[in-house]
Amino acid sequence: MGHLFGTDGVRGMANSQLTPELAFNLGRAGAFVLSKETEHPRIVIGRDTRISGSMLEASLIAGICSVGADVLKVGILPTPGISYLTRSLGAAAGVVISASHNPVADNGIKFFSASGHKLPDALEDEIEQLVLGKDRPWPVPVGGEVGRVIEVSDPVGQYVNYLKTTIPCDLKGIKIVMDCANGAAYEVGPRALREMGAEVIPLFCEPDGVNINKDCGSTHPQELQKAVIEHGADLGLANDGDADRLIAADEKGTLVDGDFIMVICALFLHRQGELAQDSLVATVMSNMGLHLALRRAGIKVLETKVGDRYVMEEMLKSGAMLGGEQSGHIIFLQYNTTGDGVCTALQLLRVMKETGKPLSELASQMTRLPQVLKNIRVRDKNLAMEADEVAAAVREASEKLEGTGRVLVRPSGTEPLVRVMAEGPDLAELHNLVDQVIDTIKQVAE
Repeated sequence: MGHLFGTDGVRGMANSQLTPELAFNLGRAGAFVLSKETEHPRIVIGRDTRISGSMLEASLIAGICSVGADVLKVGILPTPGISYLTRSLGAAAGVVISASHNPVADNGIKFFSASGHKLPDALEDEIEQLVLGKDRPWPVPVGGEVGRVIEVSDPVGQYVNYLKTTIPCDLKGIKIVMDCANGAAYEVGPRALREMGAEVIPLFCEPDGVNINKDCGSTHPQELQKAVIEHGADLGLANDGDADRLIAADEKGTLVDGDFIMVICALFLHRQGELAQDSLVATVMSNMGLHLALRRAGIKVLETKVGDRYVMEEMLKSGAMLGGEQSGHIIFLQYNTTGDGVCTALQLLRVMKETGKPLSELASQMTRLPQVLKNIRVRDKNLAMEADEVAAAVREASEKLEGTGRVLVRPSGTEPLVRVMAEGPDLAELHNLVDQVIDTIKQVAE
């Protein structure tokens, strides 16, 4: 692997790209960089349910202990739970072994700072340079100075008890189907909701090491939708493999994605006088319907590039306490420093409980505008994005929508593609507008 850190830590196929040797070196370099200023540092480490997790965990632990840092081992726990325990246990850093919603063959390693936040680029670069370079500035302790491995007592219970403090009501009388993607929330999610008084029907909560995200979870919610109807549940909730995302299904089995969840929670908190700065942070991929619903209520929407790290940056900058993505990666900053699928579920359930309204009625506060998204393969993404002709075509297409929609052009982060998206009330018109922009891109960069 050349450039190690991507937008969400180090990812790759486990034991092929993300090898035990690389994990050892990341543990050693990460522990050194993140605990320089700490005497007797301790680092929290946890993972999801992938079969490769134990292998990479062993290597990371060896690397961390080899530079004299202690490991606080929490085992299988959602990513946001590891962020929380990093803060609550006063650790110098936290490490998550997970590839989120990716297939089982993949895995990843992500670091948190002592505050539970993802690392800034500068710290990731420092760790990467040590892993890839020849410098070895870390100590090599011997005897009693080698790091210890400490098993954290009841990490699931600690995290569940914290989650229960994030809403002021119980959940008695609510029937929930919960799909945990055979992933990290398989124990935390159902337990937290049950202890709050809900009736919980668990779905895909039997991990075997290889079934994580397999035809289930927030990226494959079809079985959840069916189960809600079959069981006559009030709603369904679906996490991804590391439980930092939440997608819901209403009592009719209709999907309620991250945009709808953000609208429901933002409008409720606004009416309660609890929405900081009367603002919400969303990415450019959130549906125009979100903007229209919140604009009517006097709520400001701050827009960022795609990626939860950009959402977090804008939240810290603006003072907003609620933000997220259409994918269900939603941050309630007063409760956690990263997206938290179970916490988000509790906030949504609070709205249902305190308003007495079914999820379908709450979701109707937002109308999703039709959307057309097409990709075009190009030789040079930058050339397409910087061309005056393309900018002019986008402006012309946007003007035709007369404020009732929008046109967005953005490059793929991983492929030689440019994505052209349009939203508005007329689907046929959207197809025409997208095709016009694509024709211009072809002339410039195909």
